[in-house]
Amino acid sequence: MKLCYKIWLDQNGKAFGAGPYEIFMKIDQHGSLRKAAEELHLSYSKAWRIVNMVEERLGFRFVEREAGGSCGGGSRLTEEGRRFVQRYALFMSEAEECLKRAFEKHFAG
Repeated sequence: MKLCYKIWLDQNGKAFGAGPYEIFMKIDQHGSLRKAAEELHLSYSKAWRIVNMVEERLGFRFVEREAGGSCGGGSRLTEEGRRFVQRYALFMSEAEECLKRAFEKHFAG
């Protein structure tokens, strides 16, 4: 038997979880929503919908957008977005440890 779980943050509906976290991490890595979506096997429009939904529900911008053109565009995390993503990663790490300990306590052996 193994432990399986999903945790998300709710604010006016499901606002943030593993999916948005991955999108924002890839945007930060690549500087591009399009590249992030491709790497995660998402359509560009679906990735945009997720970004917009998170921003709307949490009430602040996660992504600074630069329109394309001859020099190309790009996307990068805002400072507030980056801090939130970092806090979420720390929270999830702690939550995972707590859940593992509880699982071992109640189901070991």
